[in-house]
Amino acid sequence: MKSRRENPCTGQARNTETHSDGVAAMLHRGGPTEREVTRPARFAVGTRVRAKTINPPTHTRLPGYVRGHVGTIERVLGYHVFPDSNATGKGEDPQWLYTVTFNGAELWGKDSDPTLDVSVDAWEPYLDPA
Repeated sequence: MKSRRENPCTGQARNTETHSDGVAAMLHRGGPTEREVTRPARFAVGTRVRAKTINPPTHTRLPGYVRGHVGTIERVLGYHVFPDSNATGKGEDPQWLYTVTFNGAELWGKDSDPTLDVSVDAWEPYLDPA
């Protein structure tokens, strides 16, 4: 099957050809999720943020153990398809994605290993300024 599609990152047209023997490999690899930036990132590296306490009835990628806790933006990963809306058929709704680092004591209390840090990738709608 041949089609002509526009690359969402570059805007350039590209020809694609899919063969049935390559579908499984393509699905395993996944598609590009990065999108053209339409607004600035809310947080910068080094910013302290609090993970929201959310309990949606549908899909989310925010781990329960970080909800309500304070961490620090370690990396800004780009502007990507937001899986929470995409998985429920509400469209791509691109959002900024960050790596946020939480100290173990923040997550599990004073008896936690003081040298333990946990990093999670968190979407901007999951985060508030601390």
